[in-house]
Amino acid sequence: MNNNYSFFQKWNIYQSSRFPILKHSLLILAFSSSAVSFSAITAGRNTAELMSYIVAFITCILFFLQLRIADEFKDYEEDCLYRSYRPVPQGIITLKELRNLFILAGFVQLGSAFLLNTKLIPILLITWLYLALMSKEFGVRKWLKAHPITYMLSHMLIMPMVDFYATATHWINYSSLPPNSLYWFIALSFFNGLNLEIGRKIRSPADEEHGVETYSFLWGRTKSTLTWASMLTLTGLCAIGASQYLPSPFLYIVSSFVIMYVIYSAQKIRVFLNDPVNNKGTVFENISGIFTLIIYLLLGLIPLAYLFI
Repeated sequence: MNNNYSFFQKWNIYQSSRFPILKHSLLILAFSSSAVSFSAITAGRNTAELMSYIVAFITCILFFLQLRIADEFKDYEEDCLYRSYRPVPQGIITLKELRNLFILAGFVQLGSAFLLNTKLIPILLITWLYLALMSKEFGVRKWLKAHPITYMLSHMLIMPMVDFYATATHWINYSSLPPNSLYWFIALSFFNGLNLEIGRKIRSPADEEHGVETYSFLWGRTKSTLTWASMLTLTGLCAIGASQYLPSPFLYIVSSFVIMYVIYSAQKIRVFLNDPVNNKGTVFENISGIFTLIIYLLLGLIPLAYLFI
């Protein structure tokens, strides 16, 4: 156990390696604010209360923090065996401290929902329930581990649930049901979650770690990169579907961006497969992150700003 760190030092070590605040904040801010903005635009209101943006962002970033903490508990034994360099196996941060942080995050989420609109609370509880089931691997951990595709899909369903909650911080103030246009946006979050998940687990042969089941290890470099490209393409198609509900120029803007980005990604795959030694698999995580940031901005904040010009 390593107890030679101050309170701020150890939490800084944890966040920098397991939940980089700045990096996650940018993506989640784009994600949450665009969810609120898209709901406002497609509901014909063209505006949203500042409180909706604040609650959506706070709740979403805490959801993703809770997912990370749940992973720490779920993977503790494997981390101790194969990834002892991480803060929790080292004892820099304990599971008890993470549990307390998880509970505190829940109180903040619940309080935020109460302040904005109590109708959000049932949606929050349903999302918590699914998160709890995920953290216990739905009671079939060994079976899921033996079926990595099912494992990934079952865990990725949390993404549209978080997205749905983010949009609800707007529409639930005016309606008992979400606008139909949101289904494209929510489907986008599911495929984009898969895109991000696969992209962050593709590595060059030299970067593979013993005991770490990356998709490049499980499926091979060719299959994993092609699957990643398929998820990115499906995300793009959902974005195009969602953009038809935005002001007319954005259907062409989003479509053009998606086409160019898919072509660019295909080129990166070709380079990686031809020379995996000199090309790191982290390129796919970076491509996924940039794509996520831009696509959400194009579907939410930028169109909302356009309407005020």
